[in-house]
Amino acid sequence: MPTVGAELSLTFYLDASALVKRYMVEAGTAWVETLCADEDKHAVAIAQIGLVEVAAAFAAKQRGQFITPVEHDHALANLVHDALQRYQLVIVNQTVVDSAIQLTRRQRLRGYDAVHLACALALNTPLVNNGLLPLTFVSADNDLLAAATAEGLATDNPNHHP
Repeated sequence: MPTVGAELSLTFYLDASALVKRYMVEAGTAWVETLCADEDKHAVAIAQIGLVEVAAAFAAKQRGQFITPVEHDHALANLVHDALQRYQLVIVNQTVVDSAIQLTRRQRLRGYDAVHLACALALNTPLVNNGLLPLTFVSADNDLLAAATAEGLATDNPNHHP
């Protein structure tokens, strides 16, 4: 797993709406795959709890018969493998929860969206404080992107990269 440091040019934080695109073909899939593929140039961070959201999205696609049980199992296995080997996992601790609560007061956010934004902000602070490039917050949710921008993060929407 890569470490965030001077040798990496960019850090991307992916929320669940962006991360699911790595495993299910949707608008933005090729772009997300490119971000995740180049470990020498890009660090990819996710909230550990975001794995649950992505797994739930896979299950919903299977229940809706958009994917087969085999496709579901394959995507889930790849997600778990990548979480262990490729992604920088941001743990949701009490500090992140407290920050997420405060974010809900300042921004119009759903619960998990506030947690994702709090995780990204918690990761961005040491990057900036250590003179590294700030992270880019990646989401397919325009409201969440607006909140991230208002909180001072650079943002990108994978749906703009079909």
